Parts: sequence; structure tokens; C-alpha cells
Amino acid sequence: MKRRVVVTGLGCLTPVGNDVESTWQALLAGTSGGAPITHFDASHHKVRFACEVKGFDPAQYMDRKEIKRSDLYTQYAVAASSQAMQDAGLAGGTGYDPERCGVVIGSGIGGINTFEEQHHVLETAGPGRISPFFIPMFISDIASGVVSMRFGAKGPNFCTVSACASSGHAIGMSFRAIQYGDADVMIAGGAEASVTPLSMAGFANMQALSTRNDDPARASRPFDATRDGFVLGEGSGVVILEELGHAQARGARIYGELAGFGMTGDAYHLTGQPENHEGLQRAMRRALEDGGLSPAELHYVNAHGTSTPLNDPNEIRAIKAVLGAHASAVNVSSTKSCTGHMLGAAGAVETVFTLLAIHHGVIPPTINLQTPDPECDLDCTANVPVKRTVAAALNNSSGFGGHNTSLALTRFRS
Repeated sequence: MKRRVVVTGLGCLTPVGNDVESTWQALLAGTSGGAPITHFDASHHKVRFACEVKGFDPAQYMDRKEIKRSDLYTQYAVAASSQAMQDAGLAGGTGYDPERCGVVIGSGIGGINTFEEQHHVLETAGPGRISPFFIPMFISDIASGVVSMRFGAKGPNFCTVSACASSGHAIGMSFRAIQYGDADVMIAGGAEASVTPLSMAGFANMQALSTRNDDPARASRPFDATRDGFVLGEGSGVVILEELGHAQARGARIYGELAGFGMTGDAYHLTGQPENHEGLQRAMRRALEDGGLSPAELHYVNAHGTSTPLNDPNEIRAIKAVLGAHASAVNVSSTKSCTGHMLGAAGAVETVFTLLAIHHGVIPPTINLQTPDPECDLDCTANVPVKRTVAAALNNSSGFGGHNTSLALTRFRS
């Protein structure tokens, strides 16, 4: 018998808010995080805007020495994890057995800020000036390591790296760890801080990004006929997963249940998707089957919805293939319209949003959806939130390399 897994804590740091409540209110208000880049001088770049985290002070979560020895993406992960553990009532180090508590924080790119800075040092000052902390600041797994040390978590500890599906995998594998008895509590999510000169140039030159430099707040427009690419975002999202009996024994608040997980590969193309995104179809079907859910029980799909020409209609066709006639009765939305595409953090942040939709009975909108693409012909929750009881939902993620995840989340029923 697989053990039941519930969500008892949420944390996030996003381009529209530095905690869960401010971010949620910004989503419901239709706030865009898109703005001119401030992290570096982007005046010579093809794309000069992004969805940056704003006003973040790592000193709220880390001491001076820790800040100096950590990349921004790790700082984001510590912030979101600290919020989530506080929200779950576990921040004091009590309420769990450290050897039964694990951490999986995914990241698509890891410490690229550090990589770029230290490469500059190498080129200008020579190898003797490279920081001895370069490697532990740069590697993608270090956020998981730092978070585990912060909370004394000695259970399963690793990083998932699957591009934009990284934190979908992190949550899914944490779910499995609890289901099969390897842990009772998991700190699971993703972090990314990739608004850097090299990242922006790379994504722009592969023509993945929107080029609306004159209108950054309306550049991320999933499902809209005039979309022209995604807007790069950054931040972190973390959820606290708990075995049901463990959560009930300590009287924890439960946001919802993680009922099922599906993961697949496309085996198709470095960055593209097969027609009708059959890999994502299989991931969604597997998540539903794993959770014992029928398509007719779904009320909401938090779509990957990147605002790129190929992804959006492909994902809509995949949803229709899986849900059949019921697809027209389901609300779909892409919260990337507000946050931009947070790469390895996207799946976790969007899991937080999906749980809040279940918890509050409100579906966040797809903003900037002014001219619906005829190929995106489901209810994409255009521009305003929708009050609706959400008993079950899917959260989809896909990544370069052909990685797909789908998480099935439900209202908690004892």
C-alpha cells in the first residue's frame, strides 16, 4: 500500500511577490512581473527585459558569510524553503525526525551568476584569483545541500536537473520518497536565478524569447495569437510534503493532497515537441491513473503555457486528447503570463499556485490574453480570476531535452 502524501507548507519568491501571499494577490490582480532588466546593463542585448525578483534581501534569511558564499539561486531556495517550513510549523526544528526529512530542490541551470562572474575573473586576473568557493557556489545540487543543513534534514537529498521540468521532477520524486517509506517529510521545489548576460543572449539567439522591448509587461501572453516567445523569469517555489498520518499526528494544516505523478520523455528533439505533445499526454494520463482520478473529476489545469508559438497549441491539443469531451468544462490557465518562465523553478511555483487555487476556490487568470489563438480553443481563463470549487487539478511542466511531468493535486478528503 502506497502511503498518502499531503502538502502542509508553501513558500515562494517570484517576480510579482517576495512571499506566498503577496504573489497570490498579484496573480489575482493580473500583475505582470515584466520590466526592463536591472541585474546588468542590457543595453546592447537583443532582448532587454525580463521578469526579475524585485527588492529581495537575502539578509532576511541568511547571515553575511552565508550570503557571500552562495549564488543567488541558492539564496532564493533558502528563502522559499524557510517560508515553507515556517508555514508548515516546522521551522523550529521540531515536529519531525531529521533522519526522516529530506530535501530535493531542482534547478535547470544552477549558479550561472557565479559561473559568469568567475569566468570574467579567470579572463582578466588569471586562474590564481578564482574563488575557492566557485565550485560549491556553481553546482546545481548545492541549494539542496544548503537547505538540508539549514533544517538538519538527513533523509533523501539530491537535485533534479531536467530544464524546465526540474522542479516538477523534484516534487514528484519527493512524493515517491514518502509514498514508499524513505521519508515522512520532504522539502521539495526548485530555484533559478538565470537573468544574466549569457543566459539572455543564449535564449534570445535561439529565438525563444519575446522581443517586445517596448512593452515588457504585456510580452508574456500565453494562448494569444500575437505571442512571440517567452519572458525569462527567476525565483523559487517550495512545498512541504508530508505523510498523511505524520501530518495529522501533529495537527498540521493541510492545503491539499498530492495524489499522482506522471513523468515521460519525448525522445524527439533538443528543444521541440512532437505533434500534439504526445509525451505530455502520457504524463497527464499517468498522473491521473496514479492518483486514481478520472478526467471527469478535473476542474483545473495549470498549463506549462510558455507563450511560445509551438508550445501553447501543442499543449492544448494534448489536454483535449487526454480529457476528451470534458476538456471544454475545465479551466486552463498559464500563470507564466504574470511571472514569466522561471525555468527550473517554474513547476514548483506553479504547484504552489495550483494548491492555492484548490485551497481558496479561485483560479488565477492568464493575463494579456487579448486575441485568443483559434488553436487554443479551451477556456484559458482570460484576464480575470474565476471563482470555482477545484476538487482536482493537474500541473504540467516540460523541458528542453524532451522531459515532461504532470502532478495531480486534489482537495484533502479524510
